[in-house]
Amino acid sequence: MPHNTEITTCLHYYPDNLSGGQKQRVAIACALVSHPKLVLADEPTAAFDSKSRRNVVNLMQQLAQEQGCTILMVTHDNRILDIADRIVHMEDGMLSSDTPSIDAA
Repeated sequence: MPHNTEITTCLHYYPDNLSGGQKQRVAIACALVSHPKLVLADEPTAAFDSKSRRNVVNLMQQLAQEQGCTILMVTHDNRILDIADRIVHMEDGMLSSDTPSIDAA
């Protein structure tokens, strides 16, 4: 798992010595290592640069496909919506749209 989430360099450091993005990578690795059936991800890519963001969402998509895991992701980042099977938009606390993604349709 560390290799997949690019946290290998974080393994020998205390949390106080890690950046926000490194801490987020470690948290994601901890959540995924037990092969859960459901992952609730609230802004999982907020602290990442564009390359790391893409790596994380690709890993989450791979987990969903290979292990039959469902991922419920909440994000404001429209750049990562391409991995979704379904996209639900909320506005002012109300459901404004619920559509399958282009690939899932």
